[in-house]
Amino acid sequence: MVEEIIKIENVTKQYDQFLAVNDLSLTIKRGEIFGLLGPNGAGKTTTILMLLGLSEPTKGKVQVCGIDSTRYPIEVKRKVGYLPDDVGFYQHMTGLENLLYTAALNGIDRKEAENRAFQLLKEVQLLEAANKKVGKYSRGMRQRLGLADVLMKKPEVIILDEPTLGIDPEGVRDFLKLIKNLNQVDQMTVLLSSHHLHQVQQICDRVGIFVKGKLLAEGNMESLIKQLFLQDSYIIKVKASPIDQELIEKINSFHDVNRVEIDDHYVHIYCQKDVSAEIGKFIIESGVSLYHLSLKEYGLDEIYHRYFEGSESA
Repeated sequence: MVEEIIKIENVTKQYDQFLAVNDLSLTIKRGEIFGLLGPNGAGKTTTILMLLGLSEPTKGKVQVCGIDSTRYPIEVKRKVGYLPDDVGFYQHMTGLENLLYTAALNGIDRKEAENRAFQLLKEVQLLEAANKKVGKYSRGMRQRLGLADVLMKKPEVIILDEPTLGIDPEGVRDFLKLIKNLNQVDQMTVLLSSHHLHQVQQICDRVGIFVKGKLLAEGNMESLIKQLFLQDSYIIKVKASPIDQELIEKINSFHDVNRVEIDDHYVHIYCQKDVSAEIGKFIIESGVSLYHLSLKEYGLDEIYHRYFEGSESA
């Protein structure tokens, strides 16, 4: 049985009359990358602060690595590496010096700290900038240094809160690659908070859709689609000739087909399972010329437009 490294049970965080987090329950298993996806103001950062013991839930229970975050926040911090959206470093110190300072604060032996710092600087592709003052680093370089910084104490889980904000596309690709590599090589558990749907989709094993303090759905892409789009999980797009009402009615009678619509000379078949092979075979056997058939599966784009638009300022 895979260990649950993060466990949130019926957690609510209320500020006066404002519900920042509303009855949230969520578990994250050891070794997975979980994406907390939602617009700005959805309650993602509030949830992270409660996980770290930096904020207390109004009600409910939060555990990280089996430790109650509210009662034992220091113990949780020893187990968790946290990277906020903008890392604060001593600008007059080099990248290496900043890492060694972090190591000293965590009681790590100097020799071990130096070896680990150089190893991590190599992993995050900053070895050549090790002796460069952090004040001269680009934002992308600071975020990569931040990743090395949280890994100095060898945490069991890392929490990343909007880690790619302000980074150019190439820097984002490099950063996400680092996260994926950490997960695959070191079996590192990662909680990634973001409102950038494509970034989450690229590297996360599971995703939680978080809007206005509530978790609307969670799971991998297949299960999310079924939860959020119910029966219309697939759309089959067909172009054929001739198309008459009788053919449409026969297609509509297929067991897993919910409805059929015609638009711009294409037939759009909404269904709960992928029946594209059966549809194609039926059309051809009906003596109709089939010119085009494609299957569309919903992605995070559709999820974004359905649940996030209009919520950016929530």
